[in-house]
This record gives sequence, structure tokens and C-alpha cells, in this order.
Amino acid sequence: MNINATLLAQTIMFALFVWFCMKFIWKPIMGALDQRKKQIADGLADAERAKHDLELAAKRSADMLREAKEKVGEIVASGEKRASEIIEAAKEQAKAEGDRIISGAKAEIDQEVFRAREQLRTEVSAIALAGASKILGREIDAKAHNDLLDKLVSEI
Repeated sequence: MNINATLLAQTIMFALFVWFCMKFIWKPIMGALDQRKKQIADGLADAERAKHDLELAAKRSADMLREAKEKVGEIVASGEKRASEIIEAAKEQAKAEGDRIISGAKAEIDQEVFRAREQLRTEVSAIALAGASKILGREIDAKAHNDLLDKLVSEI
């Protein structure tokens, strides 16, 4: 065999091999590569969207947290205001109750003073009548005695 014939045969075989590869193998490999390339591109796009969505979610959560803190501050302020209102109302109610108790006690004291004066008037008139009776040396009848006592009580 001649080296030229071998080289020519190998060149023809290589050309057939390239044609066979181009006809039957190249298209499926290129299709698979294109498909893989598309999958990678889609994955990267999804990753970018996810990153963007994550940033938006972080912003929204920060906004929600800020709003929640503001709302908590408002609720606390409202609670403190309501507590002070309740305390003031309780103070006013206690003062009114104290004033009512004091006025009731004063009225009761006035009644007791009046009763004591009436009792004293009655006793003083009875003592005066007893003294007058001893001075006169005789007892006045009961009806006259009561009339005299009533008259003395009204004078005193």
C-alpha cells in the first residue's frame, strides 16, 4: 500500500465521518446545547426576578414594620390618655362621694345637735318646773305640767 492511497482513503473516511456527524449527530447535540442554554437563561431570569421580588418583599416588610410601630405608638398613647381620663374620673367621683358623705355627716350632726338641744330644753324645763314646784310646795297637775313644759320649750 502506498502512503498516498492510505492518506487519500483516510481523508475520504474522515470526510464521510464529518458528513455523518453533521447529518445525524450535530443537530441533536446543537438542539440539546440550545435547550440547555435556554434553561440556563430562564434560570438566571428567574433568579433575577426572585432577587427583585425579595427586595420588594424586604421593602414591604420594612414598611409594614414601620407602620406597625407607629400604630403601636398610637395605641400606647391612646391607652395612656384613657388611663389618665379614668384616673381623673375616679378622682372626681371620689371627691363627689367624699362631699356627699361630708354633707350627710354634717346633716346628721345638725340633727343630733337639734335633738340634744330639744332634750336639754325639756330637761331644763323639767328641772325648772321641779324647782318651782318645790318652791310652791305643791305639784302641778299633769296636763298643766305638759302645757307649761311645751310653753317653756318654745320660749327657750
